[in-house]
Amino acid sequence: MGKSWTVGQQIAAGFLLPLLILIALGTFSYRSTQRLLATSESVTHAHEELTGLSSFLASLDETETGKRGYVITGREDFLQPYHTGKRGVTAELRQLEELFGADADQKERIVQLRPLVEERLREIDETIEARRIRGFDAALKLVVEGNGPKVMEQIRRIVTDMKTHEQKLLTERNSEAKQAAMWLSQILLFGTLVAVVIVAGVGMLVTRGLGARIGAAVQHIRSAAAELEAAATQQVKGAKGQVSAATEVSTTVRELVTTSRQISDSAQRVTQVASETALAARGGNQTVEGAQEAIEVVRRQVDQIVAHMLDLGRKSQEIGGILDIVSELSEQTNILAINATIEAVAAGETGRRFGVVAGEIRKLADRVGGSAKEIRRLIEEIRAAANTTVMATEDGAKAVEAGTRRFGDVAQSFRRIVEYVGSTAEASREIELSTKQQTSAMEQVASAIADVAQTARESESGSSQTLNTASQLSGLSGDLVRLIRREELPA
Repeated sequence: MGKSWTVGQQIAAGFLLPLLILIALGTFSYRSTQRLLATSESVTHAHEELTGLSSFLASLDETETGKRGYVITGREDFLQPYHTGKRGVTAELRQLEELFGADADQKERIVQLRPLVEERLREIDETIEARRIRGFDAALKLVVEGNGPKVMEQIRRIVTDMKTHEQKLLTERNSEAKQAAMWLSQILLFGTLVAVVIVAGVGMLVTRGLGARIGAAVQHIRSAAAELEAAATQQVKGAKGQVSAATEVSTTVRELVTTSRQISDSAQRVTQVASETALAARGGNQTVEGAQEAIEVVRRQVDQIVAHMLDLGRKSQEIGGILDIVSELSEQTNILAINATIEAVAAGETGRRFGVVAGEIRKLADRVGGSAKEIRRLIEEIRAAANTTVMATEDGAKAVEAGTRRFGDVAQSFRRIVEYVGSTAEASREIELSTKQQTSAMEQVASAIADVAQTARESESGSSQTLNTASQLSGLSGDLVRLIRREELPA
C-alpha cells in the first residue's frame, strides 16, 4: 500500500479486498445453489413423471384385471378393479399431460398414447358388455379376435420409450447435480482458503504499515514534546524573571509617586512663601510711596524698612533652602526617570507605555530643575537688592538728604522687587502644576507596572501549564510507542 494513503484508507482497503472476495464467493455460491436447486427440482420432476407412468400402467392393468375376472366369473363385484383402474387411467393421463407439457418429445408420445388408451378402454367396455348381455362365449370371442394385446403392446412400448427418455434425463440431471455440488464444494473450500490467506496477508501488511507510520509519527511527537518542554522551561524561567523585574519596577514607581507628592507639598510651600514675599514687597512699595509724600514719614519708617529688609533676607534664605530641596527632588526624579526608562527598555513591548511615561517624568524633572535655577537666580537678585536696600536705609539714617536724593533709586528697586516676587510666585505655581502632573504620571506608571506584573504572572502560569502538558504529551507518546512495538522503550 502507498505511503500517501491515510490510515482510514489503508484499513478500508484491508477490509475491501476480503469483502470483494466474500461477495464473489457468495455470488458464485448463490448461483451454484440455484443451479443445484433447479437440477434437484428437475430430478424430482423426473421421478414424478416416472411415478406417473408407473401409476398409469398400474391403472390400465387394473382395468384389464377387472375385465378378466368379470369375463371368467360374470360377477359384478369383479368389476371393482375395472372401475377404479378406469378412473385412475383418465386421471393419470391428464397428470402425464401436465407433467410432460414442457418436453416436446414426451408431449408427442402422450398425443400418440391417448387414442391407444381410448381404444383399449373401448375394447374392454365392449367385452364387458358382451359378457353381460351375450354370455361368456361372446366375450371370449371378442377377447380372442380383438386387438387388445396389440394395442396394449403399443401402449407399453410408448410408455417404455417415455420411461427410457426420463431415465436418461434423470441420469444427466443427477450427473449435473453431482458436478454442481462438487464444484460448489471445491469453490467454497478453495475460495475460503484463498480468502483466509489474502485476509491474513492484507492484515499483516496493514498492521505492519500502520505500525511503522504510527511509530514514526509518535517519534516525531516525542521529539516535538521534548522541544516544547524545553521551551516551556525556558519560558517559565523568563516569566519568573519578568515578574521579579516588574515587582522591582513597581516598588521604584511607588517611591517616585511618594517623591512627587513631597515635591508637590514643597511647591505649595514655595508658592505660599512667594505670596507672602509679594505681600511684603507691596507693603514696601506703599512705604516708598508714602515716603515720597513726606520725607519725615520716610525717616520714621527707616527702621521698619530695615526690619522688612532683614525679614525679606530671611525669607529669601528660606526660599533658597526650599529651592535646594526642590533641586534635590528634581535630580532624584531625573535619576528615577532614567532608571525607569532603562527598565522599560528591558521590559520590551510591554514596557513601551511605561517608557513613554518615564520620558514625560524626566521632562518634568528637567523643567522643575530649570525653574529652581531661575528661582535661585531671582532669589540672589532679591538678596542683592535687599542688601542694597539695607545699606541705603542705613545711609539714609545718617543723612536724610542723601536718602532724599536716592529716593528715586529706592523706589526703582522696590518695583524690581515686586517684579521678582511676581516671577517667583509664577515659578512656584509652575512647579506646583508640574509636580501634580508628575504625580498623575507616576500613578499611571504604577498602574501600567501593575498590569505588566499581572501579565507576567499570567504568563508564568501559562508557561507552567504548557510545561505540564508537554510532560504529559511525552509520557503518552512513550506509552503509544510501547503499545505499538510491544516492548519497553527508553525514555
